Amino acid sequence: MIILGLESSCDETAAAIVQFDDGATLAQARVLANVVWSQLDEHAKYGGVVPELASRAHIRHIGPILAQTLHAAGVLPGELDAVAVTLGPGLIGGLLVGLAVAKGIALAAGIPLVGVHHMEGHLLSPFLAPSVPEPIHFPFVALLVSGGHTLLLHVRGVRDYEFLGQTRDDAVGEAFDKGARVLGLGYPGGPAIEQAAQRGDRHRIAFPRILLDKEKFDFSFSGLKTALRTELLRQQAGTIPVQPLEDVAASYQEAIIDTLTFKSIRACRHVGCRRLLVAGGVGANQRLRERLLQEAREGGITLHFPPMALCTDNAAMIALAGWAQLQQPSDSSRGTLDARARWPIRDLCRETIEEKKRS
Repeated sequence: MIILGLESSCDETAAAIVQFDDGATLAQARVLANVVWSQLDEHAKYGGVVPELASRAHIRHIGPILAQTLHAAGVLPGELDAVAVTLGPGLIGGLLVGLAVAKGIALAAGIPLVGVHHMEGHLLSPFLAPSVPEPIHFPFVALLVSGGHTLLLHVRGVRDYEFLGQTRDDAVGEAFDKGARVLGLGYPGGPAIEQAAQRGDRHRIAFPRILLDKEKFDFSFSGLKTALRTELLRQQAGTIPVQPLEDVAASYQEAIIDTLTFKSIRACRHVGCRRLLVAGGVGANQRLRERLLQEAREGGITLHFPPMALCTDNAAMIALAGWAQLQQPSDSSRGTLDARARWPIRDLCRETIEEKKRS
């Protein structure tokens, strides 16, 4: 089976061709082509993604990206067996562009069209990594960390998810972006803070680690952002010594990473699972990978990441998630093919940790 994936939920226009042999598993997918066009330069001067500009850019680039992908894969449109497209969540204008193109291709070719939840694509993306040192097996705990999401799930199989927790306010990607803005660093904030932090002392400033004393698996980062702003204001007022920018960035990043690491490892212990999967754009942060590897090794937990190139938004993960849905004949979600700006991943979960406790 050859599947075309399309992704346009935010500021990347992406297409991919992924092939699955008969009887294949998730880990046996073959990515024939994966093309991503980033709008980063167009939005950087505004300090964030401008939805209207993003929509227009998707319209301009989705045709050439699609043609480039088919050419790179050596696949003709008539050889496609299905189309998978991101339905949401995301910016509605961009979602509509991708969905319109996907519907047109599927209708013209007379092939199935599958709508994919963007974060489910991220969830399955580590299956596209080489199976070294150990293949991924269900069940596992998943930490999904991106610009708009911070989630913990207990994953027992495709569409068999237990919701453990999420951010109560800012997503971790927002915490990086807003922190970088306060520090006067560039956009996107994650790479900017990470680069500055490499030259800093991460123990210089004791920023708060919020909700670590709570039994639940929710996150909160808005208070950390406030603490950063307060720290800088006090430095500017002369009430405390001025610290090097690199030390502030490193200390701020470490507070975020401590929180993610602590909650993830505790979630693994809570559900009795020795596999942890991390996906989403923030999963590319090298310090996060370093800390998680250290803690996972000490706890006897196997850790999985997607390839670095597949941490950020891409269409290969959408094609993979689409194929996984096609293997679930009873999945009723394929009947709803409308773009959804808001789409809580809870809607895909069979239960939450609170429901499990009550039962």
